[in-house]
Amino acid sequence: MSTQTHDLEDSLQPIPEGARTTRLSGQFWIWAGANIAPINWVLGALGISMGLGLADTVTVLVLGNAVGMAVFGLFVLLGQRTGTTGMLLGRAVFGRRGNYVPSIFQAVVVVGWCAVNTWIVLDLVIALLGELGVVDPAASNVAWKVAVAALIMAVQVGISMAGYKAIAAFERWTVPPTVIVLVLMSVVAWTQFDIDWGYAGPDGVALAGTERIVAMSAVMTAIGIGWGLTWLTYAADYSRFVSTTVPRKKLYLVSALGQFIPVIWLGVLGATLATENGSVDPGKLIVENYGSLAIPVLLLVLHGPIATNVLNVYSFGVTAQSLDITLGRRTLNAVVGVFALAATVFFVFQEDAAHTLDAWLVGVVGWVTSWGAIMLVHYYVLERHSRRFDHLFEPVGSKSLPDVGGRALVAFVAGLAATWLFLNGMIPALQGFGSRALGGLDLSWLAGGVTAAAVYYLLARNTQRDWVAGRDSTRRSDAPVPVP
Repeated sequence: MSTQTHDLEDSLQPIPEGARTTRLSGQFWIWAGANIAPINWVLGALGISMGLGLADTVTVLVLGNAVGMAVFGLFVLLGQRTGTTGMLLGRAVFGRRGNYVPSIFQAVVVVGWCAVNTWIVLDLVIALLGELGVVDPAASNVAWKVAVAALIMAVQVGISMAGYKAIAAFERWTVPPTVIVLVLMSVVAWTQFDIDWGYAGPDGVALAGTERIVAMSAVMTAIGIGWGLTWLTYAADYSRFVSTTVPRKKLYLVSALGQFIPVIWLGVLGATLATENGSVDPGKLIVENYGSLAIPVLLLVLHGPIATNVLNVYSFGVTAQSLDITLGRRTLNAVVGVFALAATVFFVFQEDAAHTLDAWLVGVVGWVTSWGAIMLVHYYVLERHSRRFDHLFEPVGSKSLPDVGGRALVAFVAGLAATWLFLNGMIPALQGFGSRALGGLDLSWLAGGVTAAAVYYLLARNTQRDWVAGRDSTRRSDAPVPVP
């Protein structure tokens, strides 16, 4: 990657072929690093906390993420194909200014993820520092938590400011050592601790019948299929740097496996640890089991949110630019750090980690499912043959882009409504009428995705093809095709 690429990152423009890389290791370590984080063992413990047995929790994790990551891989390929960021792709779908709607959603979500990923480790860090005698673990330690959060935020913002090359290098060099610590943790946990491999549920009573299916469906939305879907909006931001000469199958597999392997590994680790106390609290989950390994575990814990949030901070910058905010990417990276730190402090005062995390996860899945379904229909059905995407970078008022894609926005709203209708979160506001009528069954991701995709296809199947034909006819047939 050259200085030219770094300059291209500072403003929204296509990444030309000459500035791309043919190395796939960076893609694998980026996605693996983003998921070798405490939040993933907390997600595994969430299934246990919500009443499922170990076998059911692992089943949901494996099958759900296999589906979610398979869809994620398709969005990775869009980045390579177009050379553009994820949210910029929406301009051809939602319109040049209509795309502000999903972009605002994504900007808010990125700030939230930054805060959640930082907040989720604070109790754990304080507990480990208490194990080392640095703090009193029985005290509230609010000042310590804010200080640790500020330190983590400063590091991840600094790395993100340096751009894609620095992010890829950070993940490539720091993830392998954390994998060693993770291997050690797993070996110790699965050979030395009193793991209940036959754990069926609280008090040894397994859920059965409809109650079991309902619980599994809720966990599937939060940590199964839903977890993979939450990454759709990020995928193209990083795969746009991969050369189009790299085989698509290789890029797909490397990226999807980079996500899938650590999510399942840490999820299973978290679920097995939770069989000892049924807790989703990271401090209890880890310190009660790894007190003697506090220092290496502490390093893994501190690395986790940084490796994940460098992607969040970076993606916020390119998302804000898709909103036509003229600030440079580095300035935007600093802005998201400030917002995310404020949100982290808010989360510090939330008492129920499981309810807070579940509410956040299902809220994110709700909008991403609808957006992703519409994007898949557009780029893999309606515009599957398109190879020129320079129009995505044209200014407001361009005749190459609709100003507002009303059909996509209608489909988006329909998808959101269907998602909520069949949603069954932990809090009443996230429990839809359809889910209640089905006894609490959560089919939100399926209902939202199918509805959004079907509505968009039916509304746009003819007009979109006409629009593309008209757009392409305005281009000189003998003009050189710009390499995205």
